[in-house]
Amino acid sequence: MKAIGRAKAPAWFWLVAVLLALWGAMGVFACIQQFRLGADAMGPADDYYRALYAGLPAWYNIVYAVAVGAGFVGSVALFLRSRLAKLLFIVSLIAVIVQFGWLFATTDMVAVRGFAVAAGFPIFIVVVAVFQIWLAGLAIRRGWIG
Repeated sequence: MKAIGRAKAPAWFWLVAVLLALWGAMGVFACIQQFRLGADAMGPADDYYRALYAGLPAWYNIVYAVAVGAGFVGSVALFLRSRLAKLLFIVSLIAVIVQFGWLFATTDMVAVRGFAVAAGFPIFIVVVAVFQIWLAGLAIRRGWIG
């Protein structure tokens, strides 16, 4: 007789969960570095990035922390096989959209740096966030988490 409980998740799921946790940890590290070092967090900043960072509203860093924190904790929830992962990934995506939406709507970053430079990595971040939500949903439907 089969035990009632969760289905066994395939090896690829665990591999992807590890990669997503590493991604989340890198995001948390980058966020902490930005809080500590400001515009110089990712290397020597030019005058444009220094002015941009100095002009960020206080709530911007809170939204950034929510985005990376919820994404990382969501990845941990995948390991714990908790369906809370999907909700955390949704919160992360919403925070990412608010963060970058405000940045692109209220600054001249795209005009100054060009679309590919300004939006390339943020688009990748959104794609990863959407993938996390999809993966958590798949894992719930297949009984791997929940």
